[in-house]
Amino acid sequence: MKVLLSFLQWVLESDLRFVFRIVLAGICGFAIGYERKNRAKGAGIRTHFIVATSAALMMVISKYGFLDVGGGDPARLAAQIVSGVGFLGAGMIFVQKQTVTGLTTAAGIWATSGIGMAIGAGLYMVGIATTVVIVVAQIFLHSHYTWLQTAKIRNLFVYEVADENFCETSEKMLKKYGISVLKTNVGRNAETGNKDYMFTLEVPPKITEDDLLDLFESYSCKIKAKD
Repeated sequence: MKVLLSFLQWVLESDLRFVFRIVLAGICGFAIGYERKNRAKGAGIRTHFIVATSAALMMVISKYGFLDVGGGDPARLAAQIVSGVGFLGAGMIFVQKQTVTGLTTAAGIWATSGIGMAIGAGLYMVGIATTVVIVVAQIFLHSHYTWLQTAKIRNLFVYEVADENFCETSEKMLKKYGISVLKTNVGRNAETGNKDYMFTLEVPPKITEDDLLDLFESYSCKIKAKD
């Protein structure tokens, strides 16, 4: 144990301390990337590892790389790291069919660069603690706790409705189950004379799509739910 402590002290007092910081930052990036990889996200272990190690490297260079020329302002290069990683994160955000994906991964990349910067600056405890907080938060917030879930906005399409009172009765029925009707669009089929409805609903998390469709089993109509 004494030999190990002496070795660590020598590492932290020599130029190897910079390598130690970069490696430690990479380990933290690995931890965050591993959690992302397990959720099949686009940016996984390698991306987070490289972001963390490169941010630590640039921070070390910013603090110690210009001592032979009179030093410099570490904040300048640190600011460039933050803005540069922002562009990297922006490339991971996609919008498809009115759904935004990649925000958490982009935020994770940005946070990982901050961890690399902290460790590169010698703030070991800050960097490690932040890594633990992010990994634990990601695992916790991705768990399906009912009290963490919020109501979802769903579109419900109902076709070929012959009942003229369908709109009023269906809205009452939906409200009975805690489903709020935010918007209703009505059209009429020119061939059959029956009505088509599109309801925009705010659905509690405990109600699944199958539950929503089952509510209309007693009606003579065609129905489809969509996010």
